[in-house]
Amino acid sequence: MTRGTDATCAPPASDGADTDVAHPRAIRSFVTRAGRTTSGQARALAELGPRYVLPHDPKTPDLIAACAHQTSASGQKYDKFVLEIGFGMGHATAHIAALMPDTLFIGCEVHEPGVGALLKLMGEQGLGNIRIVPHDAVEVLRQTVAPATLDGIHIFFPDPWHKKRHHKRRLIQPPFVRELAERLKPGGHLHLATDWQPYAEQMLAVLGAEPLLANTADGYALRPAYRPETKFERRGLRLGHGVWDLVFRRRPAA
Repeated sequence: MTRGTDATCAPPASDGADTDVAHPRAIRSFVTRAGRTTSGQARALAELGPRYVLPHDPKTPDLIAACAHQTSASGQKYDKFVLEIGFGMGHATAHIAALMPDTLFIGCEVHEPGVGALLKLMGEQGLGNIRIVPHDAVEVLRQTVAPATLDGIHIFFPDPWHKKRHHKRRLIQPPFVRELAERLKPGGHLHLATDWQPYAEQMLAVLGAEPLLANTADGYALRPAYRPETKFERRGLRLGHGVWDLVFRRRPAA
């Protein structure tokens, strides 16, 4: 994550266009970043990681069913399952999970300090309804999330890739949106947020063109009460920058 709770794609190999390389890099849900894991985060990783961090296993045919089995075996059953792509330092994830104790949140994040930070928040707040998969969310979705198993998908502040020649690296593209929509149950929601208006416009166009999805608003949605403002977002709003939320739902089966 590069800002707040950003979900990001792979960085360009150079400043040249992708057409300059023989095999363009596939879209990924993250940017590799440097960062130091604090002692508190490391302690949370050691103490809580074995319970709440799930290794990515491409042989797992249904991650949601596996999570439901694991949690029910420990005496807790969840009614809903939400996937979050790129939770950054986990503040929004912990906030939402505290508001929805009957929902199990599965967060994908490869940045170790972020994983440690969310585990630390879980320990401090007594949150048990979060599981973390420290792996590229694109591969997690494609390899282990079965169709029509998710009640929601959250992608907050994905990297906008401002330069035009890098737009193809944006996570929100028609083929991937189709994959997201297919993993939602009928009526399940897809919630995106961005602070970059050109990306918001692209998101709205891409989601609006996906026949499996229906917009819940006339254009952009009001920020749902469950999504907190990040520090980065509040700073931007003070400077007059906009933030755009999009909430779509999977259409009922025909």
